[in-house]
Amino acid sequence: MAGKFEIKVGSNGEHYFSLKAGNGLVILGSEGYRARASCLNGIESVRKHCAVDGNFERKTAKNGKNYFTLNASNGQVIGKSQMYASAASCEKGIASVKANAPTAPIAES
Repeated sequence: MAGKFEIKVGSNGEHYFSLKAGNGLVILGSEGYRARASCLNGIESVRKHCAVDGNFERKTAKNGKNYFTLNASNGQVIGKSQMYASAASCEKGIASVKANAPTAPIAES
């Protein structure tokens, strides 16, 4: 099963997207957007920027877990990953975003 983007509306009325892998796990989550159209623009930005490895910023949390952000060319964060136990797992997450995002369909939740 291929990955997909899911759009949800939070209790605050903002729209959020998640990129889920084929196994259903979230590999990238967004900030809140006031309008659905802005959320869709965020998804298109993921599709555009995920092709360039330099747009992924690898980070380590205070608890020692690894995660990454996907950044636009202007440096703005488009999405943030889940926490990973190892740097190797984090790299697999980046590879999954690169593989799934370009063709992932969009589903409303």
